[in-house]
Amino acid sequence: MSTENLYNAEAISKLKELVDSIDIGMLSSYPANSDYVHAVPMSRQEVDDEGNIWYLFSSESESFDHLSADDKVSLLYSDVSDYKFLSINGTAEISEDRARIDKYWNKMVEGWFDKGKEDPRIRVLKVIPAEAHYWDTKSNKLVTFFKVAAGAITGQKTDSGRQGNLEY
Repeated sequence: MSTENLYNAEAISKLKELVDSIDIGMLSSYPANSDYVHAVPMSRQEVDDEGNIWYLFSSESESFDHLSADDKVSLLYSDVSDYKFLSINGTAEISEDRARIDKYWNKMVEGWFDKGKEDPRIRVLKVIPAEAHYWDTKSNKLVTFFKVAAGAITGQKTDSGRQGNLEY
């Protein structure tokens, strides 16, 4: 696996490509009274042009409680079918931005809020990445499998994928 660190616009583009293609990631918050992270699956609403990742979530959730006390957050995205992975650490900002709620409202979100778009529990979560690292393949899963198998048989190293930091 080769290292390919990406910077600025390329880094944001890669982050957006991975988050949009995987969609659901594990959002980890840090409870005050625990040695372990609290992780929940979350579907992103948007990755903006600055690389921030946006979600809608409930003020009655454990994640809300944790993030209100400690804005540190981690996101993990995994697509094992295509060997794409992304790890993000950053900070969270919580708001009640009505324009964003209107923008992101859809049938899937509606299923979580029984009072509709006006539900007072709806919060907007903005994750601002501080650091990110990705792993992916340079070709599809089948080609990658054959490259790895060929390398194992021949003893030669194959460049089956890439990994690197995303810095912007």
